[in-house]
Amino acid sequence: MKHAAAASRRLGLNAHATFSGTLAWPFYPWPQRPRGLVEAAFEALASRWRPILDELDRAGVDVCFELHPGEDLHDGVSFERFLEAVDHHPRANILFDPSHFVLQQLDYLAFVDMYHSRIKAFHVKDAEFRPNGKQGVYGGYSGWVEQQAASVPWAMARSTSRRSFSKMAQYDFAGWAVLEWECALKHSEDGAREGAVFIRDHIIRVAERAFDDFAGSGASREQMRGVLGTGDKR
Repeated sequence: MKHAAAASRRLGLNAHATFSGTLAWPFYPWPQRPRGLVEAAFEALASRWRPILDELDRAGVDVCFELHPGEDLHDGVSFERFLEAVDHHPRANILFDPSHFVLQQLDYLAFVDMYHSRIKAFHVKDAEFRPNGKQGVYGGYSGWVEQQAASVPWAMARSTSRRSFSKMAQYDFAGWAVLEWECALKHSEDGAREGAVFIRDHIIRVAERAFDDFAGSGASREQMRGVLGTGDKR
């Protein structure tokens, strides 16, 4: 990871995508986990990442954790726990991928509202949850095609990523919108060609002023008091 920090700097990149690693997962507490196990896991995770974060800071590069089931950092609560453990290190940031939040039944738009200051990378990838009577998001050890019969992490976005683009524009996200293709059927070259067009068409050019600025009166404070009827009536 320290070599990756140097490589990112030499490539002129300011954000590096990665995973947190897994010490505490699986998270289901059965058999009951010993008291303090999660705290110990995050303490150990932080001790491993702290020198890496410092190295990334010296390189001027943000590390962007893709919050992903199977990793210790997989949602807002786990990210906050880690952030606390590394003293809110400025280089500890987030790769926002709405597909993983859809499959966790997490409000991915509210997530952006809460964590936008830490989002430094963006995967344009949607997901669709299609439950059936045999398997759910964990896939039952099925193959990739069979798993996608129940939970589908798509690269081509529908409503999920469209709304994500609006949220990213709202908070003036300055990074790349990166296509991530994981469809088990369509060829990745076709996905890349179609996805590039999708991203181009959905990046929002933020307006420089409100649409009704032309109607602004530029009234003085005295004039505003007059309009409100609160001025001096003597």
